[in-house]
Amino acid sequence: MIQDKLIDIRRELHKIPEIGLEEVKTQKKLIEIIASIDKSYLEVKTWKTGILVFVHGSAPDKTIGWRADIDGLPITEEVVSDFQSTHIGFMHACGHDFHMTIGLGLLEQLSFKQPKNNYLFLFQPAEENEAGGMLMYEDNAFGSWLPDEFYGLHVNPDLPVGTIATRVGTLFAATCEVQITLKGKGGHAAFPHASNDMIVAGMSLVQQAQTIVSRNVNPVEGAVVTFGTFHAGTATNVIAGVATLSGTIRTLTEEMNQLTQQRIKEIGAGIAKSFNCEVDVFLDQKGYVPVINNKETTENFMSFMEHEESVVFKEAEVAMTGEDFGYLLSKVPGTMFWLGVDSPFGLHSAKFDPNEEAITFGVEHISRFLQSLDK
Repeated sequence: MIQDKLIDIRRELHKIPEIGLEEVKTQKKLIEIIASIDKSYLEVKTWKTGILVFVHGSAPDKTIGWRADIDGLPITEEVVSDFQSTHIGFMHACGHDFHMTIGLGLLEQLSFKQPKNNYLFLFQPAEENEAGGMLMYEDNAFGSWLPDEFYGLHVNPDLPVGTIATRVGTLFAATCEVQITLKGKGGHAAFPHASNDMIVAGMSLVQQAQTIVSRNVNPVEGAVVTFGTFHAGTATNVIAGVATLSGTIRTLTEEMNQLTQQRIKEIGAGIAKSFNCEVDVFLDQKGYVPVINNKETTENFMSFMEHEESVVFKEAEVAMTGEDFGYLLSKVPGTMFWLGVDSPFGLHSAKFDPNEEAITFGVEHISRFLQSLDK
């Protein structure tokens, strides 16, 4: 696909962002484009709103996988353009429109001539909210098409177009969502002794949770415990009998994530006892385990990109972002990497505005890498 066609596709997809497992219009558009790549050795299957495209090799020794996530975010777009989101309240603020477009470009490049090996192109739903990669794996959506090695990218607004970055080992963190409800006895502000203040209890829980990182995590390891919401109370002269908190845990290892989850539970139980209230702790990790790049596949990828003309390759630092591709990489060896898109605003911002020149750059150089694996 030429540059103008790829940009047109990206803009069409950008107009119709849909949340995970509701990507109906997105799936339809992708299937239309895939159908235009009319090759006898391509086979297409769907799983809910996801799509699997299998390129049958002529004499395959292995199956090489490429993954592109397809869902949007519940964010109202603030970037004014001719291709602004038409789904009010939703936006491709994480660059999945880029991911899909590059995936389509790579599929076309890899299917011009029947390859020796098999290739699987996964257009995966629900990366942002339901760990769609895990759901597909657990539902045996891959079947005999499960790759022997898997690759995928994520756009990076902080890197210039022309830059690719990754590292061996952990690239992204394990994450876990936290929902906590505290229930006590509310009452009149003038009679605190007759009530059970859940604002005070909730504040104590938040403060104690911060000691997990400072006193339970090895200083040379990484962990984050953040509470992003705290809701309680109805009036200035009423003691709140209920408080709800929500937040996130992010760690560089799965073991540390499990330890942090356990400490949150224990702190919750201690708060319940000391404040004589009920504390319900709900922890939801789904498939957001660390993204750990395989040594062999990643060193090969890094070596290729270091020698690729016009690619600026950098060794990436570990990031506390979460990505459900980590689940697939826990089952299949492979590599994830950053692709620079040079946006003035970051991922998940209503003003995220990536540079479209990164699309053709990505297709050109990544397709050459994938073709280099066809031995």
